[in-house]
Amino acid sequence: MYRKARKVAASLTVAVLIVAGLAVTALVRDEPPPPVRNRTSVADGTGVGRVAADVDDGRDGRERDPFGASCRTTIEGSSVTAFCHNPYPGTDRVQLHVECARWWDVDSDSAPVEAGPARHVRLAGRCWKEVDSAWVSHARVEP
Repeated sequence: MYRKARKVAASLTVAVLIVAGLAVTALVRDEPPPPVRNRTSVADGTGVGRVAADVDDGRDGRERDPFGASCRTTIEGSSVTAFCHNPYPGTDRVQLHVECARWWDVDSDSAPVEAGPARHVRLAGRCWKEVDSAWVSHARVEP
């Protein structure tokens, strides 16, 4: 009798753990992804870049002067390369940020590089193993 009660208790415990795990999974899956902040060129682990640039809707009544280098970010294995071109008259300070997939792998940021008018800039970074994501940040350089 005691053995049968232990089997029933063990089966019920396993069933409760499975249901709780499914409920947590459903909650995590339903959460929206975090918003992309201050990132203009984002590349995921597949090496394909997508652009997430801020858009000025002109509601404040004044126009923004054109600014910001266009960057193309590629991931190949554990290496990340960003090629930026600044077509505007203002200088843009660009910096590459790399997040590594492994918890023990150190994330890195490149040194900021000034991309002057009509200049091309190459930024590079790497991880020891896989790259999780990479993006380029921009800062306006005041004369």
